[in-house]
Amino acid sequence: MRSHRFAVQTSVSSSGSPQAAVVGIAVTDDLCLIFDTLDTTRKARNLRKNQAIAFVTGGLAEGEECTIQYEGLADEPEGDELRLLKRIYFDKFPDGPERERWPGILYMRVRPAWIRYSNFSNTPPEIVEFNSDQLGRLFEDQEL
Repeated sequence: MRSHRFAVQTSVSSSGSPQAAVVGIAVTDDLCLIFDTLDTTRKARNLRKNQAIAFVTGGLAEGEECTIQYEGLADEPEGDELRLLKRIYFDKFPDGPERERWPGILYMRVRPAWIRYSNFSNTPPEIVEFNSDQLGRLFEDQEL
């Protein structure tokens, strides 16, 4: 996941319609995703009403037969958590501190509930899936 800077992100509008956008992502050691957005965007409005979110990375260019599908719940961290997450995000996006001054900028963290890795360059394809219970066991001793 860390090899990709961008992902297609989806959220659900208050009317139940799916909405998608490309966002810059950074990944924590426990597979949480961090991205920034403005509080006026559809994704921010959607996620404040319904925390469900999904992402897809990879597979968009010739030779990229590996994809990651990711579902989780988004929140807006504060305080020390936010400072730590912004450091991770700014390591991936050095222009992030400049955007931090934008009016209405906010940072979303997404905790994984389901992840599927697919490598279609293999025959048969390699597909590895993690549900929320498996993900919880992987990281039960870690903070953040």
